[in-house]
Amino acid sequence: MNIIFISDKSERARKITLTRLHITLLISAFLFVIVTLALSLNFFSLRYADRVDASVLRAVLVNPQEERHQKIQAHLQDNLNIMAIKLGQMQAQLLRLDALGERLAESSGIKSRDFLFNEVPGQGGVLTDHSSEELTFTEFNHKLQELSNMLDERTDKLGALDSLLRHDRLTKYVLPSEMPVDTDWYSSGYGYRIDPFTGKRAFHEGVDFSAEVGTPIKAAAGGVVVFSDRHPEYGNMIEIDHGDNLVSRYAHASKRLVELGQVVLQGQKIAEVGNTGRSTGAHLHFEIRHRDKPLNPSKFLKKSS
Repeated sequence: MNIIFISDKSERARKITLTRLHITLLISAFLFVIVTLALSLNFFSLRYADRVDASVLRAVLVNPQEERHQKIQAHLQDNLNIMAIKLGQMQAQLLRLDALGERLAESSGIKSRDFLFNEVPGQGGVLTDHSSEELTFTEFNHKLQELSNMLDERTDKLGALDSLLRHDRLTKYVLPSEMPVDTDWYSSGYGYRIDPFTGKRAFHEGVDFSAEVGTPIKAAAGGVVVFSDRHPEYGNMIEIDHGDNLVSRYAHASKRLVELGQVVLQGQKIAEVGNTGRSTGAHLHFEIRHRDKPLNPSKFLKKSS
């Protein structure tokens, strides 16, 4: 290959002859320069990329694997945040279950040392030679969800049991079962008897408790006072509504200590024994009525031993 150079300052033309060897050397030199520049750029990107502040230049120089690693870390952090929220909710559920369990144990009469709700149950076992496997992230998340569902189910069941126990306790308090006076002796029972005034056979709608004047009269169950006044035959009389159309009646009292509309508790003193109204002596006439029909009080009252 011949290259001819022509100049205005010189009348003579110059000619350069390039052989195949010359061309090979030029191409090799060009490739060497390119490789050298590429290696220098790579060295610069690895050593000084963390010091570069320009966002555009950093985006060009940062290793693509590092960017992928950051994306994976961000995804894992998001999942951990979600799991942390679930864990917090489960901890709150466990606190409610502990409180509910203690209340149920107390209500049912179970000794507190039999169920230690504030302590982790003991576990253990022998270390075996079988290889153990680590849980994957997906498996762990699945187990966490299963535990959350179990906690929801246990909460619902224990809540229903607590409601039943509460209803049972309330029923005991509103059922007229406590003796209205401190005695076990009926001076006159429920049913047919000879009327002390007429001498004829008549139905006695309650029971009579013989006691001294001034003896405390207690509410057989909790309820609302629906009558507290003087009655022409019963004398000073009090009636307490216990709900479900169940009413207890206390008659012939010497003194009434509660008023109409007052809420009373089981065992609360509401009056004192007297001899008012149609009575032959100091005593308490006690009745239990359902829908204004008399019931045998002895089937309700629990006599003291």
